[in-house]
Amino acid sequence: MSVSVRIPTILRTYTGGSAEVSGEGATLREVLAKLDSDYPGIGARILDESGKIRRFVNVYVGEEDVRFAQGLDTPAPEGTQISIIPAVAGG
Repeated sequence: MSVSVRIPTILRTYTGGSAEVSGEGATLREVLAKLDSDYPGIGARILDESGKIRRFVNVYVGEEDVRFAQGLDTPAPEGTQISIIPAVAGG
């Protein structure tokens, strides 16, 4: 299943500067694994050592924050847009 993945500026060095790339997989976990296969190293910037989404990275499948859905097992239907958004802190 093909989806589009929006890449934040800070991770575009892995995608050759592309702001959006194609991904494949039935779940977010599969899409991120394929993304890391196509763009080596990007997965480690999204997932921590235990394979969970990093604390300061937000991931949306469509309009849904996966932390409030099924996490990495959130379905990624064909044509869905996945957004990777680094959290911004400030005060």
